[in-house]
Amino acid sequence: MFADRAKILIRSGKGGDGHVSFRRELYVPNGGPDGGDGGRGGDVIFEVDEGLNTLQDYRHRRKFAAKDGVSGGKRRCHGADAEDIVLKVPEGTVIKEAESGKVIADMSGDNRRQIILKGGKGGLGNQHYATATMQVPKYAQPGQPSRELWVTLELKVIADVGLVGFPNVGKSTFLSRVTNARPKIANYHFTTLNPNLGVVDLPDGRGFVVADIPGLIEGASEGVGLGHEFLRHIERTKLIVHIVDAAGTEGRDPIEDIYKINAELDAYNQDIARRPQIIAANKTDVISPGEEDPIARLKAEFEPKGMMVYPISGVTGAGLSELLYAISNRLKDMDQSPVIFEQEYFPEEELIYENLPYSVEIEDGIYVVEGPKIEKMLGYTNLDSEKGFQFFQKFLKDTGILDELEAAGIQEGDTVRMYGLQFDYFK
Repeated sequence: MFADRAKILIRSGKGGDGHVSFRRELYVPNGGPDGGDGGRGGDVIFEVDEGLNTLQDYRHRRKFAAKDGVSGGKRRCHGADAEDIVLKVPEGTVIKEAESGKVIADMSGDNRRQIILKGGKGGLGNQHYATATMQVPKYAQPGQPSRELWVTLELKVIADVGLVGFPNVGKSTFLSRVTNARPKIANYHFTTLNPNLGVVDLPDGRGFVVADIPGLIEGASEGVGLGHEFLRHIERTKLIVHIVDAAGTEGRDPIEDIYKINAELDAYNQDIARRPQIIAANKTDVISPGEEDPIARLKAEFEPKGMMVYPISGVTGAGLSELLYAISNRLKDMDQSPVIFEQEYFPEEELIYENLPYSVEIEDGIYVVEGPKIEKMLGYTNLDSEKGFQFFQKFLKDTGILDELEAAGIQEGDTVRMYGLQFDYFK
């Protein structure tokens, strides 16, 4: 089976812990703190690999973790940073947060490499905590914790044109005639189990990419047949070419077929159903001459709705040139920018609000706020930027830390310390 979807657990590396140590040298009786900083944990990075066209590598292995940073050492030795883990995926892969289904990254267009989970920062050694009043600090900062996230990977093929239609209407034959694709072709349903891509090259230099979307039958949007597995591949296409068996060789009415397939598209995604369509009335070579002209029926039904009908024969090649130029002209008038799914889920912000403990205490008149939640927030927030500082303020409010400080009796101008960060409190 074509591997176009996978669910995996990714984990970034923990930052190495800061070290607590003091200089112990001959003739240096009062050596100061010299604990080194911990190394950075590894990031989880996704990267496009042009040589891949499926997600097969993620079907049998489900957990991928970056290495942890090395702890700091004495004599101010800095712990080694961990290597990142780079996960290779085919172009067109959309990474989503598994529970909500929100998009984290779309590995398409210019986005060839993206950090999805950042590794934890290394903790500061005790050398950073020496002050005039505390010259022998016995505290070092732990490394920032790792982060875990279940994600789904969905491969949505990159194509300008999507071919839709019931099984056995001639989509694969059409694709093999007009592109360099070589799909398997036979006279039975569901021959095509993979989305087939092909490139159409026209003599005037214009070309476009076509995708054969297999498995569409009535009920596909609800998971019937194979349609539910492949409908996602039409989400990027700009134009839909609806191939129909105009001759009704299997006893179906072509007009009813078109309405049924369009109903499935609408049930799956209304935006897709509203995209421009061209109807390719196939198998004209086997239309019986004495019957009512099915091409005329199709034109009368759909052309007033803006869906032009082109009679073709995938077997003889009749009408293919006219259809291809009609597709090319329609694409020329459309927005040429690729369909990219915008980011909806931001791990560096969403994963902050986890149920981790913290404490508020008063030491020598200073309000000290500590705990894994605080360490994690400080490790992933750039307080030098306006956005980062606003996020910091929101974090203090949303987690109830401001309420607890006020309950502890803090007044304007009092000092608050959170590990390496110290500031005066003002409402």
